[in-house]
Amino acid sequence: MEIPSLNKQQEFTLASVTDLTSSSSSPSSSPVVATFSCVNEVKELRFQESESSDGFSFDLSSTQLFKLGPLLFICVSDLSGSAKEKSSFSRGVVIKFKDDKDSKEFSDSFEECKKDSVKQGSSFLNGTVVSANKSKFDDKIEAASAKMYFHYYGQLLHQQNMLQDYVRTGTYHAAVMENRSDFSGRVVVDVGAGSGILSLFAALAGAKHVYAVEASEMAEYARKLIAGNPLLAERITVIKGKIEDIELPEKADVLISEPMGTLLVNERMLETYVIARDRFLSPNGKMFPTVGRIHMAPFADEFLFVEMANKALFWQQQNYYGVDLTPLYVSAHQGYFSQPVVDAFDPRLLVAPSMFHMIDFTKMTEEQFYEIDIPLKFTASVCTRVHGLACWFDVLFDGSTVQRWFTTAPGAPTTHWYQIRCVLSQPIHVMAGQEITGRLHLVAHSAQSYTINLTLSAKMWGPGANQGGILQTSSCKLDLKEPYYRMSQPQVYPTQEPPAQSQDIHIHSDDLEEVELLQQTANAQL
Repeated sequence: MEIPSLNKQQEFTLASVTDLTSSSSSPSSSPVVATFSCVNEVKELRFQESESSDGFSFDLSSTQLFKLGPLLFICVSDLSGSAKEKSSFSRGVVIKFKDDKDSKEFSDSFEECKKDSVKQGSSFLNGTVVSANKSKFDDKIEAASAKMYFHYYGQLLHQQNMLQDYVRTGTYHAAVMENRSDFSGRVVVDVGAGSGILSLFAALAGAKHVYAVEASEMAEYARKLIAGNPLLAERITVIKGKIEDIELPEKADVLISEPMGTLLVNERMLETYVIARDRFLSPNGKMFPTVGRIHMAPFADEFLFVEMANKALFWQQQNYYGVDLTPLYVSAHQGYFSQPVVDAFDPRLLVAPSMFHMIDFTKMTEEQFYEIDIPLKFTASVCTRVHGLACWFDVLFDGSTVQRWFTTAPGAPTTHWYQIRCVLSQPIHVMAGQEITGRLHLVAHSAQSYTINLTLSAKMWGPGANQGGILQTSSCKLDLKEPYYRMSQPQVYPTQEPPAQSQDIHIHSDDLEEVELLQQTANAQL
């Protein structure tokens, strides 16, 4: 369809318009005309009931349109009154059309007009400044990584993998339903909604309205799933877009999200979670989850260490079809030990009580996620070789009624996050009671992950230990983006209990003859 230029006004007669920011939210009683026009070089969308009424306008450069149904749209902007007049709140209207033809033509006109009207560096009133071509998200995340990320989460099979993590999904469901008072009658924003399951949980708990924000193609599947639950669907709006870019017509009382990756921070979605807090959450609003903790402890696992080291032995061949591969052995060895290991391990492999680093999602700033520096200090419980640092995380849903923890700890029911281990290429030797110190330094990078710098040291032990000093140190550098998914069955580790004694069953010759006779009878019957 050819879209006329804005030099010529375009008018659409609407079935109704409901102003979401008005104290009276009932739809207009008389027909409303929506007009696309250009006033003083500013492209506008104007709503007016009659020529005598004042009406109101949206500046198209900062206005977004979201489809709620075949004939229903929501239009939001950070401007109210006129295009030149700014307010501290976004303005939003729900638009209803008479038929599909008007609905489609209006939508097409809006998109075409908006392309012509967008200005570089449009400033949103909630403090976020975005570019017409590049958002804040795009400024820090490389395009190839973002494309793969949204492609991955846009597929139902990956959503199913998360939904079938019953520890994860069941804990979220319990945290919401046990804290109905936090959701009932409240406005909720689901950050990175995926399939929309958390939005549906919030609606089940009595939420007044839920905005399910999802940037991937999964948003279309979420719409289908939510529409298939009609008793809840009328209170859920799916918005396809990035949290950094979208506008909402009202503030949220509750944010809900599942922003955790391996080591808690992988995929860097926690930054988006706190951006949503700063942009959309009302003062004293709730966040589900509320805080997170990264737990760490040194471990000893000779099986894993040998497995990692043996991977590089391929490159020690001096006659591989007549070719000497040894020049690449050192690089291969370094490459394998730069991969964090993701698997479920036996907690008996830990050689010291764990420590944790707390991250408060209600207070942490986006910039504080760019670099996380954690000093390490442990006391060895056994005499052994330490092969690296084991990590896992937990999060707290700090509800008004129930406080519920969700954990990925070793020994707890396994989740799709498993645990993560950073393996040293040079293990360190420790004695029981010896102090282990070090540093876990995480630096965010543009591939939506982190570079891990780990150092572990064994301090002096025995006489003179109180004078300090380091006996042995080992360091490694790993890329959290490129883990080694070790999904083989874990090795069986011996315990202090003696093995069960086997019992020999003696069969007498008479018994043997009886068995043979029974077998012959059965064969004859066949």
